[in-house]
Amino acid sequence: MANELDPQILAKAQQWLDGNYDAETKAQVKHLIENDPKELVESFYKDLEFGTGGLRGIMGVGSNRMNVYTVGMATQGLANYLKKNFAGEQIRVAIGHDSRNNSRKFSEHVADIFASNGFTVFLFDALRPTPELSFAIRELKCHSGVVVTASHNPKEYNGYKAYWTDGSQVTAPHDKNIIEEVAKITDVAQILTGQNPENITILGDEFDQIYLNKILSLQLSRECVLAHKDMKIVYTPIHGSGVKLVPASLKNFGFENVSVVAEQAIVDGNFPTVDSPNPEERKTMMKAIELAAKEGADLVLATDPDSDRLGVALRNKQGEYVLLNGNQTLALILSYQLTRWAELGKLDGNQFVVKTIVTSQMANAVAAHFGVKCYDCLTGFKYIARIIRNNEGVATYIGGGEESFGYLAGDFVRDKDAVSACSLAAEAAAWALETKGQTLFEWLQELYVQYGFYREGLVSVVRKGKEGAELIQKMMVDFRENPPKTIVGSPVVKINDYQKSETLDVVTGKETPIEEDKSNVLQWFTEDGTIVSVRPSGTEPKIKFYFGVKAPLASVEQYDEVLAALDGKIEAIKEDLKLN
Repeated sequence: MANELDPQILAKAQQWLDGNYDAETKAQVKHLIENDPKELVESFYKDLEFGTGGLRGIMGVGSNRMNVYTVGMATQGLANYLKKNFAGEQIRVAIGHDSRNNSRKFSEHVADIFASNGFTVFLFDALRPTPELSFAIRELKCHSGVVVTASHNPKEYNGYKAYWTDGSQVTAPHDKNIIEEVAKITDVAQILTGQNPENITILGDEFDQIYLNKILSLQLSRECVLAHKDMKIVYTPIHGSGVKLVPASLKNFGFENVSVVAEQAIVDGNFPTVDSPNPEERKTMMKAIELAAKEGADLVLATDPDSDRLGVALRNKQGEYVLLNGNQTLALILSYQLTRWAELGKLDGNQFVVKTIVTSQMANAVAAHFGVKCYDCLTGFKYIARIIRNNEGVATYIGGGEESFGYLAGDFVRDKDAVSACSLAAEAAAWALETKGQTLFEWLQELYVQYGFYREGLVSVVRKGKEGAELIQKMMVDFRENPPKTIVGSPVVKINDYQKSETLDVVTGKETPIEEDKSNVLQWFTEDGTIVSVRPSGTEPKIKFYFGVKAPLASVEQYDEVLAALDGKIEAIKEDLKLN
């Protein structure tokens, strides 16, 4: 069997058999050579790439898999860059991890390597939410940090995200510079281990309290919560890291009637009760929704394995639970924060919010209503964090987020934070009940009457392999050369091209520069307010189409009718762009 294999792949596998790898790893490589040529190819045909956000891949042996050796090489490369960048300083790093299989082992390995490089290391004693790691970097004045997580990917995956001094994921120029240093680690013998264990400090419950107290400082309506402390909330951590801190934060806020989905409160990297641990999917939320229906809950909350994404389901007038998309959750929490800041006299024209360019324009409308500046940035929370950083000492960040179920209130964390977002969503529900006699869903409908009914859709087109990647690149070239003139009959009046960093006014032909990093993203704006954004994935042969449509909503009574019309329009756009 081995003779039929690609000699290069065999040679690479042989390096692992001959090299400084443990006996179990070597046995697994030998097994692949003799019994599973397909998996051998997948495991060794390339090196797992350290991208701008870090590593993400399937766990297993081999150069293209997440294992202690690929994690080790990434960590040593990061350590070398930190030593170059902070020469002469005592480097401090923090490390966290989620509930995934091997996450603890990987994070302890990362801690060992950093300690062996002479760094001061802070390692959480067990799994923790990713936002708490971001908070720890800032609170403990660290130079960098790492969280071991693959977010909401399937159970086979794990990942590794690198952070910078401000608690944000690394951005330019550090991202590219780290990649260069990681590429220089070509042999596991270059990885420093087994030295200076005394450099590692373990973080436990006491640190959690500091983080939870910071979250409590975001509270805006204590009296409303106390008036509705028995409001029924159902929460699921989906076997992940929110299991302790989300209920603790809700309790801190004053909520006393929180039911946790028992079978999903078991920390388990196999995520046995769901196909995918992603709260964006209704199937994943079903156990929580079933419990909510049984108990008559007002609010359903869910967090993904590393607790940076928030899922929300609300009960409508028919008693059905409606799963909100990320845009709706953002609109609700942002509207709540800005309403209360205004009522408390805290708005003075020196505040701002942030959203990504593919997130609903409703956020812009809400911000404009309150006279608050709304920044739009590229997709990825690190870009939101960068805007917060650029405004430090100049203006106050209130909140913001992205359509992919991420929200951040306050600036003491610099990544999306579902722990604080859960508490604010619950508080918004209590406030709406107390001040308006409305459920959160009824208030959302009222917001649509006030600002316009914004509706969003998303299509991901996947094309497999090398050919697929080339096809997607060709699609982007074609879209640039021949953009649509109309979308569902409405003329395209503006095109944003983030690769060219320019906005084209189609009517006048005027070009205006876009002050943003270059990115392979196109946006088309039509006369009737429709927005279509096109963004290929940087890591896989996939291209995403984001749709944003809008219509007036004269009254709540017309909600179902206008919703059906907007959903119909999104389907018509898909047809128009031949995406069905």
